[in-house]
Amino acid sequence: MTTIATAPYEELAATLRGDLVLPSDPAYDAARAVYNGAIDRRPSAIVRVRDTADVVACVKFARAHDITIAVRGGGHNAGGLGIADDALVIDFALLHSTTVDPEHHTVRVDAGCTWADVDHATVPFGMAVPCGFLGSTGVAGLTLGGGVGYLARRFGLTVDNLLSADVVLADGTLVTANETSHPDLFWALRGGGGNFGVVTSFTFRAHDIGEHGVIIGGPVLYDLADTPDVLRWYRELLPSLPEELSGWFGLLTIPPAPPFPEELWGRKACGIVWCYTGPHDRADEVLEPVKSYGTPLVVGLQPMPHNILQTAFDELYPAGLQWYWKADFFSEISDEAIDVHVRYGQTLPTPFSTMHLYPMDGAAARVPAEATAFGYRDGGWAGVIVGVSPEPADLDGMSRWAKDYWSDLHPTSAGGAYINFMMDDEGQDRVRASYRDNYDRLARIKAKYDPENVFHVNQNIRPAR
Repeated sequence: MTTIATAPYEELAATLRGDLVLPSDPAYDAARAVYNGAIDRRPSAIVRVRDTADVVACVKFARAHDITIAVRGGGHNAGGLGIADDALVIDFALLHSTTVDPEHHTVRVDAGCTWADVDHATVPFGMAVPCGFLGSTGVAGLTLGGGVGYLARRFGLTVDNLLSADVVLADGTLVTANETSHPDLFWALRGGGGNFGVVTSFTFRAHDIGEHGVIIGGPVLYDLADTPDVLRWYRELLPSLPEELSGWFGLLTIPPAPPFPEELWGRKACGIVWCYTGPHDRADEVLEPVKSYGTPLVVGLQPMPHNILQTAFDELYPAGLQWYWKADFFSEISDEAIDVHVRYGQTLPTPFSTMHLYPMDGAAARVPAEATAFGYRDGGWAGVIVGVSPEPADLDGMSRWAKDYWSDLHPTSAGGAYINFMMDDEGQDRVRASYRDNYDRLARIKAKYDPENVFHVNQNIRPAR
């Protein structure tokens, strides 16, 4: 730990309003913990910043002393890329304020916010920003990776609703990136990950949803044996549905808790979690096909505020569980893919392990592939396979399950993956494939704003030479 011994962190501490946490501090282990409990990294220091000046000071200090920089927003990243061994971690945990402008339908968000923070601010005004599927997900990581979520079919990805971002660059300069100021940087931020600087705040477009923020949503679950029929029905139905209705498909184990019937607890199943954001006087008509299909075990559709659906799985997946993720994009759900899903759904290795397919058609697919760094705009689905358990002893077995599942499924995929679902060891070929034709442009922008690759603790885009 040479960096820890030699870096003059007392000099940095003297310039900060925030908190400096060193390995000798009692709070160190708690401060370095991230959402994925399988990640165990020991940074040289963690700074819980309180303002943008703290971020600038950290970037300049790290560069002056040749220390790796890691940036932590919500700490939710699959591969734990908000933290690194021997790094100086810029941690936004203390910065989670929001400012809503209901008249102009915008919200400004600190980089430490989770989507639960944003929904808390916007839903009382009947609005929401397109985000992900868990309230505990960090705004910064999800946004910079693209932002696939419940509202993507109707309003596009999170990046399609980003209006502006404040960014500390590799030289410590603070800039605002939007369509007219540093437009090349703004293009790259919308899906290019944390490669280009430290984003300290985001401004988003918010949308009216449901009836003053009340949507109709919830799961419809089927017996695991119904998986082939449900998937074939789902792949044909979903593109034909109004864009106000979206639903992601999953293979799962029914949780042993209310509101699920006790006789179903622990049963392997397949299902779709639906979210309808249109007017309620049309809900019966729009939802009739998804309520009437097949012989469901559970039909859990009901009115609820958007933020209730958004946080519905947060208690099931608290921070600190062991995770291993594998992911791909899919242009279609082929019969060959269905066969693979059936086989691995029968062998879910733990009650928490699962597979999800998230739709990306509708408004998300109408954005040209070259309009943002997020290049997968063909419709289809973002798929993710996750082995999850509270027990470290389960990690090896569920990781093998996820890797084998992915290996058999990958030939049916579109090639790359949603970078927010990728682990930290997947290699440059996977990163390049995940950006398609946008990669070379991203590499040129990286060379302009971060030619020395200061920000490399991410799904890294190397600067063009």
